[in-house]
Amino acid sequence: MLTMSVEERRRRLARRHGLAAGARADSVAEAVASLVVFHATDPATVYLSALARCPGAKLADVSAALYDERTLVKMIAMRRTMFVVPTAFAPVVHSAAGLAIADRLRRQLVQQLSTLPTEPAVEGDVAAWLADVEASTERAVDARGEALATELAKAEPRLRTAVLPTTDKKWDVKQNITSRVLTLMGADGRVVRGRPAGTWLSRQHRWASVRGLWPDGIPAVPEQSAREALARRWLEVFGPATVTDLQWWTGWTLGATRAVLARLDTVEVDLDGAPGIVLASDVDHEPDDGGEPPVVTLLPALDPTPMGWQQRDWYLGPHRAELFDRNGNIGPTVWWEGRIVGGWGMCAGEIVWELLEDAGAEAVAAVESAAAQLHGRLESASVVPSFRTPLELRLTSAT
Repeated sequence: MLTMSVEERRRRLARRHGLAAGARADSVAEAVASLVVFHATDPATVYLSALARCPGAKLADVSAALYDERTLVKMIAMRRTMFVVPTAFAPVVHSAAGLAIADRLRRQLVQQLSTLPTEPAVEGDVAAWLADVEASTERAVDARGEALATELAKAEPRLRTAVLPTTDKKWDVKQNITSRVLTLMGADGRVVRGRPAGTWLSRQHRWASVRGLWPDGIPAVPEQSAREALARRWLEVFGPATVTDLQWWTGWTLGATRAVLARLDTVEVDLDGAPGIVLASDVDHEPDDGGEPPVVTLLPALDPTPMGWQQRDWYLGPHRAELFDRNGNIGPTVWWEGRIVGGWGMCAGEIVWELLEDAGAEAVAAVESAAAQLHGRLESASVVPSFRTPLELRLTSAT
């Protein structure tokens, strides 16, 4: 059986994820494509992940790729998570993961509208009623090109239909279905997320017509072919890995994951005693660094590299408790030689950091330089992650 050491996996990670000196991207779109997708639950992640891998990029370049050039698009996909996806690859991701999520969201909403009290009351065929609301909303988005949810709710008043509370629990409150319908339509490929309502850090966004990307709607890709393409691309970037890693990343069932892998040409590999897989075309051993100088990289919370595997000890080491929140979201991290050695945050507009292990004087100097460079590229913005982790909280609360 093929064997790959932790050191070799780290070299692969650094080179394939744009964390090595000779592996940087020339454009924002190239940076995203090199990682398959970028996490976009936190708007700042997209920008900081791109800057980390594309030395020549500015914040405006990320916005341009998303909203002017349209080489990238935001969409709900794996694990019901928001991602930024290369537009050319979006139909694959949509078919492989998005459509199943849309189906689940629609069934859940129909079930609630059928069984819970609403204002105004939804009567008759609830599924048909919801389909008509979606169609009307899609026409409103197409007519405007881009609009806020509040603007769409004025155009289609049924979006303001509210599900009423049935208990006295604090969390059980009156809720309009506006965001749920639009999220469902996004997962279904009928609308996409557009420009933020404020700055690049804003969590409020507009909804945009898919016609600006695909005049005839998002192209259809057979689900089986899409899943094979997505798994193959993931293995090219994140392999070698375990079956569990791929299952977790895609959100598929174990059976579905194994069925997809059975149709790919893979070989088994020993990953430091754990069984893994790698594409048969990717079994060559990664050459050593050949004297290439190591590089420090500051990655943001929810960056696609640390969030690419479920089994993370080979690059995370003993630092999980400090760098993850209780829900499994990773905070800002400091990388050196293909592994995590610390974390960082922003306090009073300045980047603050801490190494969680002794990486040596060269690493310390490199972190100081990388932090100074990133600070200048943020153009006076101060970034606070949506999900706070123990180390980031400790660093940013220091006086």
